Amino acid sequence: MKHKIKNKFGMNDMKKSDFLTTYPKDDKKTSEVFQELLINTNNKSENKKKSKKKQEMNLDANKNARVDDVKERNKKLQKSVKESINLEHKMTKIERLKKITGKKMKRMSAKAEAQHIKTDEMLKLNKHMRKIKQLEEMLARKSEIKQTLKDRVTTQLKATRFKFINEILCNNDSSLSKHYLKQNPDAFKAYQIGYKWQLEQWAMNPLDVIISSIIELFYLDNCRPTDNIIADFGCGEARLAASVPHTVHSFDFIALNDRVKACDMVSTPLQTNSVHVVVFCLSLMGSNLNDYVIEANRVLKDNGILKIAEVENRFEDVKDFIRLLRNYGFKNTRKDLFDLFYFMDFKKAKAISMKRKTLSPIILKSYLYKKG
Repeated sequence: MKHKIKNKFGMNDMKKSDFLTTYPKDDKKTSEVFQELLINTNNKSENKKKSKKKQEMNLDANKNARVDDVKERNKKLQKSVKESINLEHKMTKIERLKKITGKKMKRMSAKAEAQHIKTDEMLKLNKHMRKIKQLEEMLARKSEIKQTLKDRVTTQLKATRFKFINEILCNNDSSLSKHYLKQNPDAFKAYQIGYKWQLEQWAMNPLDVIISSIIELFYLDNCRPTDNIIADFGCGEARLAASVPHTVHSFDFIALNDRVKACDMVSTPLQTNSVHVVVFCLSLMGSNLNDYVIEANRVLKDNGILKIAEVENRFEDVKDFIRLLRNYGFKNTRKDLFDLFYFMDFKKAKAISMKRKTLSPIILKSYLYKKG
């Protein structure tokens, strides 16, 4: 509908009715509703920007606090290293003194035989040698203590930085985590070092269980390895790809080697309905886990398998988690608890791309690591 209005020259102009200023009197209510809808939309957009900005500020604050802590621990480690170096210098001096005294002993023994040197001089020299040996043993014990302290400080620094980066990855949107790691590439390497240290504390490596289950899965189906495609979401160094004969697409925030494709796992370059198995092995990390699961649903073929391995204490109630994934198009086919870890298999029962806005969020607790 169009309405005629006069311009400044007195001429009639035509103007579209979707502009708020040209609604006629009988459409006043419609105009008010449209204005209210526009205001609500703007408010939502502003609230979303404020929420994201607040999250970024919290991320920076946590980062600064943890960095100060790491610096303080680095100072302690440097002090320990200096003390260790001083100890090594002392050990070197003792070795030199020992050699010199040993040579004197040989000379004195030769003279004693030839010239019958006094017995008291030989006794003094023997006493001197015993003192050197005692000092050497004392320094050796001190060296062991210093090395133990150094190893303990180094291990504590690794664990502290690992937990700090873990908190960032668990408590923030994946887009912010990717940005942080891109700006701090050494942080991701430090995380991997801390992760390997943590694996050594456990009685088992959950990835070994995943690898065995994948080999068994396709062996029972009598499938050729080249016929099967696997997507490893949050792959680290892509050990899964190096351990199975199948085609594996490995994704993580940072590419640590040529087998890894760097990306945010909420949007991978894989085609829709193109993958037989999707794996999340200790990699469901972020405040937008639902986006990860939706992406897994998108890339999986019908009846494709979603494999999840996670630490037991991250689930408030694992049954609620399984029920929630039904809404994301996945039917649970396996649930095992080995040691500290849940191992779950889900079959893709339906695609959910059209109803993603109505899905309830997926929430897991932050990692609380303990020894196996």
